[in-house]
Amino acid sequence: MLNAIAIDDEPIALEVIKCLSANIPFLELQAVFTNAFEALVHLKQAKTDLIFLDISMPDISGIDFLQSIPRPPMVIFTTAYSEHAVRSFELDAIDYLLKPFSQARFLKACNKAYHQRSLLQQAATPVPSDQSIFLKSGYEQIRVNLGEILYLESSGNYVQFILSGRKILSRLSMQEAADLLPVSSFVRIHRCYLVSRAMITRIERNTIWINHISLPVGSAYQREIEKITRRL
Repeated sequence: MLNAIAIDDEPIALEVIKCLSANIPFLELQAVFTNAFEALVHLKQAKTDLIFLDISMPDISGIDFLQSIPRPPMVIFTTAYSEHAVRSFELDAIDYLLKPFSQARFLKACNKAYHQRSLLQQAATPVPSDQSIFLKSGYEQIRVNLGEILYLESSGNYVQFILSGRKILSRLSMQEAADLLPVSSFVRIHRCYLVSRAMITRIERNTIWINHISLPVGSAYQREIEKITRRL
């Protein structure tokens, strides 16, 4: 279940969101606010997964409001103006709904949020910090904690291990590298990329994000990614 709130200075717009939300079985609209600052109090007190957020409000814009929250929930912008779309996605918005929007369009946006939350829950189990492997790099054998690994990138006869703060190049095929790692913690997303499930921060149809790094999802691996997003 997604716990959500809606913020919009127009009461009629909030009534529309209430009606549309009532038809989404996995969505619980806990509260609505015409005042963004009252919503901020709620966010500090209650677990919230998703905000439906208007952009053009009199006291503070939805974009400024979102940027004021240190660790914001997922957000779906709702607005009558299209010119803020690019900026909203720079802020990692799940979706951008132009008023008036239909039940079908609202459901599509909510499904995106549901799948994103599912992905993050799947990735929430970290690799044990004491679990490690040795990688041969040149003449050295380097010990690497699995929890440090962000992703792997294949480059010819080598695989580059991208870690937090460093990179290690090892003469391996991607399959040989994959065999070193637990399948419960790492997933192949492309013939050239294998990623740590715990490090995934966002997923789109053809792209996975590790923090601000975007990696392509190969067509042969999309079914596996879909399995991840469906799991709770």
